[in-house]
Amino acid sequence: MNNDHHWNQVSLPADDRASGRKLLRGLVDSEIAVVVCKDLLGDKLLQNGLRQIRDHYGKKFATQYVNGTLTTIGPYLAKHLSRPEEYFANASIIDEVFPEPDFDLRHIVRDRLKSLFGLQSMKVQEEPGGQRYADSIVRVHADGVCNPLHNDNIMRDAASTGLSLAKLKHQLSCIVCIQECDQGGELISYRKTWNEEDEAFKIKGGLGYDRGVVRDVPRTVFRPQTGDVYVINPTNYHEIERVGGKDRITLGFFIGFYDDELRNAVVWS
Repeated sequence: MNNDHHWNQVSLPADDRASGRKLLRGLVDSEIAVVVCKDLLGDKLLQNGLRQIRDHYGKKFATQYVNGTLTTIGPYLAKHLSRPEEYFANASIIDEVFPEPDFDLRHIVRDRLKSLFGLQSMKVQEEPGGQRYADSIVRVHADGVCNPLHNDNIMRDAASTGLSLAKLKHQLSCIVCIQECDQGGELISYRKTWNEEDEAFKIKGGLGYDRGVVRDVPRTVFRPQTGDVYVINPTNYHEIERVGGKDRITLGFFIGFYDDELRNAVVWS
């Protein structure tokens, strides 16, 4: 059974706030696979953003798994849930990548998404004790690298940590394609969230799950192009196909909501 494109991708013009509200709800409810904004950023912003990222390639860190490698600039919370103090100590690394306010893609994307989705606020998450979360992360997929099938659910994963994010009601993920690769690099999203029975498919000592966990599940295939800003519901299973040629470079962050109103968002990586 071929389930490609049985789950919708939707393009959202950068000035269509009325549709933005509806599509935000569609993402939360998993009625939509991907919302893509193709005109949210201009070439000058992207070129300068890419320059700043490349200037800080020395800050890249590769995390090895038995079935893959994640290369990032800046920390991601899922890796540090057993040692959150290390995460907070390194949360400012991403600030060093974007020292120029006029070309700070993090702030610009958040401000424009806030308007597009009709939000009242979109703030970087902080703990009651004042610890500030990293507001985004750069991911670098080099030639030959893929991202195994997985899902992201901070409400589940942080449940035993005492971190405030465990109390979220909804989680989305925003990705900015800074540089597309030459071949491959497609995002494949499946319309299926995790349940306890899925642990039978967990890859031991590795990242993610065997593809059997999404057998016969509707999916969509999306190949991001340079400049695309796209939002998904990462609590659904998803993966990135093997990259070919030049690096696939993205800037990403999670978006969380503590209630069903979907008006006040927090972000982290």
